[in-house]
Amino acid sequence: MSTATVPDADNAHDGGASPSMHERVLEAVGSAIAAGSLPPGSRLTLEGLQQEYGVSRTVSRDTMKVLESMNLVYSRRRVGIVVQERRLWNVFDPKLVRWRLGSVRRDIQYSSLTELRIAVEPIAAAGAARRASAAERARLVFLAAELRRLGEAGELEAFLAVDIEFHSLLLQSCGNEMFTALEGMVAEVLTSRTKQGLMPFKPRNEALQAHEDVAAAVARGDAVMAETAVHHILDEVRNAMGLR
Repeated sequence: MSTATVPDADNAHDGGASPSMHERVLEAVGSAIAAGSLPPGSRLTLEGLQQEYGVSRTVSRDTMKVLESMNLVYSRRRVGIVVQERRLWNVFDPKLVRWRLGSVRRDIQYSSLTELRIAVEPIAAAGAARRASAAERARLVFLAAELRRLGEAGELEAFLAVDIEFHSLLLQSCGNEMFTALEGMVAEVLTSRTKQGLMPFKPRNEALQAHEDVAAAVARGDAVMAETAVHHILDEVRNAMGLR
């Protein structure tokens, strides 16, 4: 079953081993697995990838190594490469998050990720209120003000970049390395929501105010208010996207 059509221009001079070709094949196969076009139990071969995408054996092998590191496939002697059961996938990997958000099952993924954010980010904000450095507190206040300015201007691309930095900084400054490790996943959620047109042209005032409230609470060391304000942000996300 074909998963994508990949042009041959990139590998015209290198036998199909360019980094861009590797990324294209990885995106095509990974997206097909995430979407269910290649369901668990499907078998893949290096030769099949070479023929389908017109790439070298090296590119095929490197693609499978990445997918295996994400627990999307496994290899067995005399069996080949097999798509792994979903329950074993590394669901926190940012690439897999992006692929799942780009699939027909994106509503389920948005719901799961929003629930995860509700479980983690309020506690991270409380941690930031207790442990963030003076520079981090000041930066959050600045970023919240930038979100207000960019949001009211309808500059969604610039707004997205600042929003990613804001939520990443909360996770980085909370003092919990396990929460910090989720920043790539959160960035993919925020990016996908914007790229898929799921953000209003101008963010709601309630969301902008909640970001300002988070920043102000962290700045003054108010852990309870920081936690509450992040709940307001995520409640607004859930309601705006019709998630339950």
